[in-house]
Amino acid sequence: MGCLVSTPTDSGGNRRRPANIGEVSVFVPGLRIPKPVDFSESLGDHLSKPLVERLSALRTRIVVVAGQEAPTITRTRRRTATQHGGSTLSDLQQALEDYLPVLLGLVRDGSPLQHKVQFVWVNQEDDVKETAISNAWYEVLSVLHLLASLSLSQANLLLLPRTSADGYQPKGRGREGREGKGREGRRAESRRTSIDIFLKAAGYLDCAVRQVLPLLPAELRRGLPVDLAEGVLRTLCLQALGQGVDIQLGLAIDSTKATLAVKRRLACEMVKYWQQAQDNITNLRLSNGWGEKHRLFVKWKHVEAKAAAYYYHGLILDEGNTEKSHGMAVAAFQAADEYLKESKKASEAFNMVPPLSRNPPLWGTMKYLYEKIPKDTSSKVRINQDLYSRDKIMETAPTLPDFALALKPDEYQLPPVHVSWNDENINRG
Repeated sequence: MGCLVSTPTDSGGNRRRPANIGEVSVFVPGLRIPKPVDFSESLGDHLSKPLVERLSALRTRIVVVAGQEAPTITRTRRRTATQHGGSTLSDLQQALEDYLPVLLGLVRDGSPLQHKVQFVWVNQEDDVKETAISNAWYEVLSVLHLLASLSLSQANLLLLPRTSADGYQPKGRGREGREGKGREGRRAESRRTSIDIFLKAAGYLDCAVRQVLPLLPAELRRGLPVDLAEGVLRTLCLQALGQGVDIQLGLAIDSTKATLAVKRRLACEMVKYWQQAQDNITNLRLSNGWGEKHRLFVKWKHVEAKAAAYYYHGLILDEGNTEKSHGMAVAAFQAADEYLKESKKASEAFNMVPPLSRNPPLWGTMKYLYEKIPKDTSSKVRINQDLYSRDKIMETAPTLPDFALALKPDEYQLPPVHVSWNDENINRG
């Protein structure tokens, strides 16, 4: 059935945690790093030498790239070119995609070979240093988790400004104006691309939860490191969708065609994604820096989403012509303002937990709302002071509308087994 060995945390540096990960728009979990495996010792009597060598070469490539470059991937600097002309992210993603079809041969048709190899991965968010499990489905799960983490890292890089003022310089005439519009166009394109990447990451995680976790024996599922716990995988999937909706809302804010109703719907959907993410992560044993940072990120974004939803709900309520609708609008605006203040505190708490981080310059949805919410709240309260009592802000805030969630993960399917797994390469004896 597969055995599990966990090594407790020690003072060694095997996990290579960075002290500071720079600017964070997207939370990227601590990357799980594979350790070397001797396939020839465990599979030499069962598979042909070329197939064993293929497995070994593909996994060794992942071990080398992930082990050497994980600290630079986790930090949020622009990706650097490698000796092959690509990037660390793309090289590691390609290595994982090349390895997965060959790896799946070990689990094909319930093969007993799935229990022959002990796969070892270094954990980042768990209290234990590393986990070794003799089950190839554990390896598949770890590969999917790493693919999702790399996708989230790619989205983060896309959403970070190239300079501190990128996208925020005022429009002007002539060359400067054209350059400003060019930057805005590139940023809008990056935001649209990031939505596809979020859905891709969610697809990997959804596949892990639905297709891979159920194939692990119950006792192994209970012994998985917290990085791979079902609640963490679901949280990562939901936060990818939540951040995708956040980008959609930012694009709607920039669009002259998007109505208030569309913006409110997106903001309310965003609240539901982050609420579900928080429900999944709340009771997990996340005790070290990475895990606690993950929990605080979800809390921060959940509160931020509430600020956006109450603001747009307030704008629509304020369009009513009754004293009641105006009073409810003021309650919604004041709730938005309170959640905005709370989100600032949550953001500071997130950044202070090691590894340290910082917020990029405001942009997109929150840049707009940080300007609008305090201003509109102050204006509406002043106009409607006789309709609303400030000491009952949260108790009387109107209920947000409940919309069905529209954004779904990509339908990722595990690839077919590689052609190298033919009968000629398997020693039946």
